[in-house]
Amino acid sequence: MSMLMVVTENVPPRLRGRLAVWLLEVRAGVYIGDASRKTREMIWEQIIVLAEDGNVVMAWATNTESGFDFQTYGNNRRIPVDWEGLRLVSFLPIENE
Repeated sequence: MSMLMVVTENVPPRLRGRLAVWLLEVRAGVYIGDASRKTREMIWEQIIVLAEDGNVVMAWATNTESGFDFQTYGNNRRIPVDWEGLRLVSFLPIENE
């Protein structure tokens, strides 16, 4: 089991309700908990099915140099990039610029 965090934006209420079954909602759209890899993968499958036009980031503790890993779903200016084995975040330019 490892610490898991999910942050949602503009997702349907049914996904928020589903996440609240497995994780604690500590702020609007921010969920934390302790979950096994199998549970984390099942939660991610639910996110893909139910997020619709929203966006989601899921982060969890790992035994890596950074101590965590993450994945994203949906459109967001922040996109994950792999840089020499480290997972970092890159920002897309603002559309109006």
